[in-house]
Amino acid sequence: MMQRLSRPLATLRRLPADRGGVTAVEFALVAPVLIVMVMGLFDVAHTQYTSSMLNGAMQKAGRDLTLENANSQQVNIDARVREQVATVMPDGATVTVEKVSHFDFADVGEPEEFTDQNGDNICNNNEPYIDHNNNGRWDADRGKDGIGGARDVVLYTTTVSYPRLFPMYGLVGLPQNVVLSSSTVLRNQPFDEQNDRVTTQRNCT
Repeated sequence: MMQRLSRPLATLRRLPADRGGVTAVEFALVAPVLIVMVMGLFDVAHTQYTSSMLNGAMQKAGRDLTLENANSQQVNIDARVREQVATVMPDGATVTVEKVSHFDFADVGEPEEFTDQNGDNICNNNEPYIDHNNNGRWDADRGKDGIGGARDVVLYTTTVSYPRLFPMYGLVGLPQNVVLSSSTVLRNQPFDEQNDRVTTQRNCT
């Protein structure tokens, strides 16, 4: 009986000094972190490459939009941007294009002026405002949809959204989709006289 018990006890005494399998255990602890880091690096690299492709396509499209025949070529210009960016995006990606024209560079991104009579920073309660784009309502951006006319300033923006290539976003708190946006601002070529600025004073509802 004692002999049968002594063998397991001897085995237990040898276990603390046994280093067999330590590498496998250590790798099991380190591997998840290593894998997430590698996937994260690839994800960042792909995002940067896509952003670079988008910016390059936008610069070319912006120059094309300022040409005299741009009005008839808008659809083709937008399609080229989509095609160029789509070559590096996974399935399920969406590309949104927006073109807004302004009278001058100083108008880009600026809200329509209004008289804030009640001091709440909101155009309401019949407060007067300048309707720069003449669309009948107060806007946080005074630009008009489209590329405008001669010497108008065009803000051309493309937004790309696509699902991440690697399923690691949930482990590190990242959103499922990558959203990239690129803009370019250029003045249309002076192939004609610029239309005079026409504004109307209205009242907010």
